[in-house]
Amino acid sequence: MPSITSSIADFVSSITAIFMNLFYSILAVFQSILALGQGLFGDVLQLGQSIVKLATDLSQNAVGVVVANFFAILLVGGGYYWYTNVYQRGTKSVTGGKKRV
Repeated sequence: MPSITSSIADFVSSITAIFMNLFYSILAVFQSILALGQGLFGDVLQLGQSIVKLATDLSQNAVGVVVANFFAILLVGGGYYWYTNVYQRGTKSVTGGKKRV
């Protein structure tokens, strides 16, 4: 027949095991969140490296040079268009280049 002290000891050990398992579960959730962040960061870096590799591969041949120059002209022209439509004589225009009446 079990004694009261052994029953209390079993109860305390069961409660302790439950809280330890809960603590380990919380740690596992945080570890999975960190693993997700690490994987996401690594994938973003890999995507950036792929884009840089694509740009360097395209600009190494003759067609790539033409395409790169086209995009450079497009960027500069777009920047000039934006600058002339947003700014009016060095001051920012609220109306986008049109004068208010």
